[in-house]
Amino acid sequence: MFVSKFQPSRPKTPPEVAKAIKDSLNALDTKTVAEVKALEKAMEEVEKNFVTMRCMLSGDGEVEPNVEQVSQLALEISKEDVISLVVHKLPILGWEARKDLVLCWSILLKQQVDSKYCCVEYIEKNLELLDFLVVCYDNKEIALNCGNMLRECIKFPSLAQYILNSASFVLFFKFVELPNFDVASDAFSTFKDILTKHASLVAEYLTGHYDEFFDLYEKLLTSSNYVTRRQSLKLLSDFLLEAPNVQIMKRYILEVRYLKIMMTLLRDSSKNIQISAFHIFKVFVANPNKPREIKIILAKNHEKLLELLNSLSGKGAEDEQFEEEKELIIKEIEKVSRLQSLKS
Repeated sequence: MFVSKFQPSRPKTPPEVAKAIKDSLNALDTKTVAEVKALEKAMEEVEKNFVTMRCMLSGDGEVEPNVEQVSQLALEISKEDVISLVVHKLPILGWEARKDLVLCWSILLKQQVDSKYCCVEYIEKNLELLDFLVVCYDNKEIALNCGNMLRECIKFPSLAQYILNSASFVLFFKFVELPNFDVASDAFSTFKDILTKHASLVAEYLTGHYDEFFDLYEKLLTSSNYVTRRQSLKLLSDFLLEAPNVQIMKRYILEVRYLKIMMTLLRDSSKNIQISAFHIFKVFVANPNKPREIKIILAKNHEKLLELLNSLSGKGAEDEQFEEEKELIIKEIEKVSRLQSLKS
């Protein structure tokens, strides 16, 4: 019987897709890639296989993905060490391949097989992959791709906990101030997710690394870069004033050095920074257990502080509440000043 050579080929199964991806990525390592044409062909094969993977995981716009195939592909990709391969090959992949990979990465991590996140479990056994992704912020060509992949990882407590406690975590204090604005902004988004997605993990981390963390964070709050100051001040409010971090917050507001930073930020030329600083400054002032050193600083600077606060106004809908809080803080500063005068 005559069979047309143009007959559509049989769709690949999940094991075949996983193996094809693995083989094409490994081909990038062969000695033949010294030849430009051989490398181009190998890269084309990788891109073709990534498109197949993407269609199997997310559909092709007309046909919805098959749930069983998606789960099986996630399992096969874990079994075949494809996750490790795609991470380490990121720096040499083309733009389209990286784009497809980021989409697939998000879907794969969320897949449960027998109630287990198989791809997440794979990363848990190969945690150096997370360090690799963090360090890739130093490579502006792939930084945004790695940032997207990291934020998907951070959604899972076990992976977020590793990043928090890893040596690579402190690199974020450098990455958020990189000269490339897009990369620095992306790094800050990841930094924010690490510090806000899992409050109890962050509280545990801050308890064990209090001095190291806030020494580094102080540099962000006092940065010459306006965006860095504004973002880090807002983020400080986001995680420091969360209920699980109440003990950390109580410790923070006992320290004169941090009160002085907030007082400096209250004088910032940016109104947004002034208002954000006020929301942390007010906690120092409202603390019923203010140490003597804090009271002395407030009393010594009370005239300048009152002048600053009186000139400060809220924004829009929050204006009424802001004014009420400001009035209470002004009264407390006046009270502290009077009491300190009586003791003098």
